[in-house]
Amino acid sequence: MTKTKKYVRILKARYESSWYADKIGEVFELTGETVSFYDVRVPGVGRLVNVEDAELIVTEKRPAKVGERVLITDKYGTSGEYKNGDILTADLCIGYAITTKEVDLTFIFHSEYEVIVNNEVKNEEADEMKIDLNAMGYDELIAHGEEVMRTIRLRSYGEGYKQGKFDAEMDTTYMRPQEKTAQERRDEIVERAKADVERLRMINRMLQTFDITFDINRESRTVEAVAKKPNSRTAFYGTAICAPDDCFNIHIGEAIALHRALGLEVPDEYLNAPQPTEVRVGDVVAYRGVYKTIDYVTVVADGEPTGGGRAALTSIAVKRGKIIDDSRTGVGE
Repeated sequence: MTKTKKYVRILKARYESSWYADKIGEVFELTGETVSFYDVRVPGVGRLVNVEDAELIVTEKRPAKVGERVLITDKYGTSGEYKNGDILTADLCIGYAITTKEVDLTFIFHSEYEVIVNNEVKNEEADEMKIDLNAMGYDELIAHGEEVMRTIRLRSYGEGYKQGKFDAEMDTTYMRPQEKTAQERRDEIVERAKADVERLRMINRMLQTFDITFDINRESRTVEAVAKKPNSRTAFYGTAICAPDDCFNIHIGEAIALHRALGLEVPDEYLNAPQPTEVRVGDVVAYRGVYKTIDYVTVVADGEPTGGGRAALTSIAVKRGKIIDDSRTGVGE
């Protein structure tokens, strides 16, 4: 069964002093809820939102079908055509992506969105719990009204105290957002580079604009992309060259080279990706051998055959070496 998630979209702010008064239209992940408040996740902290100031959005993480609405939750790239929090309607589903009615000629990866689903069961239950005031007698209405006002006074006091205590604790304890490690950021950038290359190749195949190929040279640590017009000698080239002190990665190199070949701006994250900090199976490591020479080995799992340019993950050579290539092609990553 597909797991659902919940988000809260800010519609308005009843009070100008509310922390979300300047965040109308923004969407936040829901972490909990009461009758009067939504608990939402803000980078590094948690916050409360008045239920009456927001709408609840329920989603599923899966590829969208034609006609379904999607919520953008992890937008890729920096183009201004759509942004996180936008709700779009799928009108074409192809491979790794969709197009939408609201954004022309733009492919949106499945990883960028979640599908909005109707919360019909919850709505039906809420309808069954509604109180029919017209069916009450006068005395019953008076008694009901007094009970409602008493409950509102108690709830207002309790929720106000809870909000103040919650905000104070969050401000003092969790003000600093938890940053991702350099390795986590690099892993994300590599995955985005792979998806970016696949997206651009898919678009060119569909539109029959260019035939795209790559020339990879591990010795010179370069990647060249060639975008050739079908049935023509016309071709455009783009090259990515790894800096001497940087770790070579084929996927990032392909993304950089392809953007340049197609005349697209290269995302800054590709050009300034952090260096890897964790050695993994499939990495190439450089280390200083017994004769003070620089040797190169490919990392294999402990227990696998070594020698001939292969070294175990926990070997001294790997532990003391430097990662120079973390492409890990051919190891099922």
